[in-house]
Amino acid sequence: MFSYLKRLISNSELNLISYAEYIEAVLYHPELGYYMKHKQKIGSQGDFITTSNISDIYGKIIAKWFANVCKENDLEPIFCEIGAGNGRFSHAFLQEWEDSIKTPLKYIIVESSPYHLSLQNELLKPAYTVTQVTRLDELEAFEGMVFSNELFDAMPVHVIEKVNGQLYEVMVGMKNETLYEENVPLTNSSIYTFLEESGLVLKDKQRIEVPLLMEGMVQDISLVLKRGLVVTADYGYTKEDWKQPSRIKGSLRGYYQHQMIHDVLEHPGEMDITTHIHFDWLIQKGKQAELLFHSKLRQDEFLLKAGILKELENHYDPNPFSEVSKRNRAIRSLIMPSGMSSFFHIVIQQKGIKGNLFIE
Repeated sequence: MFSYLKRLISNSELNLISYAEYIEAVLYHPELGYYMKHKQKIGSQGDFITTSNISDIYGKIIAKWFANVCKENDLEPIFCEIGAGNGRFSHAFLQEWEDSIKTPLKYIIVESSPYHLSLQNELLKPAYTVTQVTRLDELEAFEGMVFSNELFDAMPVHVIEKVNGQLYEVMVGMKNETLYEENVPLTNSSIYTFLEESGLVLKDKQRIEVPLLMEGMVQDISLVLKRGLVVTADYGYTKEDWKQPSRIKGSLRGYYQHQMIHDVLEHPGEMDITTHIHFDWLIQKGKQAELLFHSKLRQDEFLLKAGILKELENHYDPNPFSEVSKRNRAIRSLIMPSGMSSFFHIVIQQKGIKGNLFIE
């Protein structure tokens, strides 16, 4: 990876590349990128944990909720998951659908990583019929639901900083085999457009990530969804959140063997890199692409509205290692105010849907 980055930087105009180019290289290079390599990334032996890898209950709840949404809105049961990782969520969803819903379902996975595609095949086939594609534009337009869990937070972003009243883009260079940052005056017109449209005004010495690729992804999702819902599970901030003093350094960070790494230039190609997403921008770009905003809920609030408490089994089981006890603990961990779900939000956007999404 260092040799590739060295070539990339030396071939650039200023011997500097943007953070977006750096993140694209270290995460998504076809052979060397973190997400593309045959290496475990999720779970106790990986670098990070996702909600669907804590418990299968997450996928099961989404399956039941989606079935109700289809029934209430006369919606075709076509479920499209973007970035399915190791397939744990898909497996839980499909298992629940087969066990309790038992109506025809088309399940689509959009996955660019060959390694994750192979893991999904091992886990899901031949028990379940799944359509796998590597890009959204390979799909014919459909009605149903487009779901993603921690998709946008892994997309390459530009990084800008305000110093003495002037805006700079933070670039990446290499000297003596060491990566470093260098500020250059901001000239990217797309970033200026983002700042103007989002209404974000940086304070002096404030740094922030700019998700220019988000708009294209939102448009691609809208093009493929004729009617239905877009459900985005991710962590992020609103415009008001970004104003808080604690956000002055932005949110770009890495995860390496379950340790948070503040310097994302460390471990290139061996570490997950992530940011908090811009919720207001996601909602704004969705509206422009005919994906109307329905709601933004903390993940624990969403799970409660989706009926997770119905899954708790009331009878006492003295064995803490029984399946019932483990299931009940998993449910409680997903809805505790201090748990993992309190850091995540679910953004729901709709196209051509007017019926109930939640049955109280």
